[in-house]
Amino acid sequence: MKYMVVINMSSQYRICKECEDEFDWREKVQRFGGYSTVCEDCHLDGPDPDADTPVLRAVTTGSGKMSAISILSFESKGDADEYCRKYEANTGWNNRRTGGLNDVKHSLFAENIGNDNHKGKK
Repeated sequence: MKYMVVINMSSQYRICKECEDEFDWREKVQRFGGYSTVCEDCHLDGPDPDADTPVLRAVTTGSGKMSAISILSFESKGDADEYCRKYEANTGWNNRRTGGLNDVKHSLFAENIGNDNHKGKK
């Protein structure tokens, strides 16, 4: 008689799909990132699955009665952190300074801007 083995995907331990060792997938993902089906050793031996992942940051502004959000893409985490630090230092009421924001290379990934014309006036 054959028994079917059922793996509970929410359990703490999983079987590595490459070496078939049992590992704690939550700790692995928290420490190294990547897929939850591959153990630490196989993850470090293979190519980095997060290498092509873009670095994204969201910044918000207030405009009229709506707030606007812009999602920006950066080449590195250091550029993203520098941009956010400069952005927080140079935003505020009636602040028109750029404060070096244009010096950090970035591109617009997505944006959601509200309508300033909230009472139907042009």
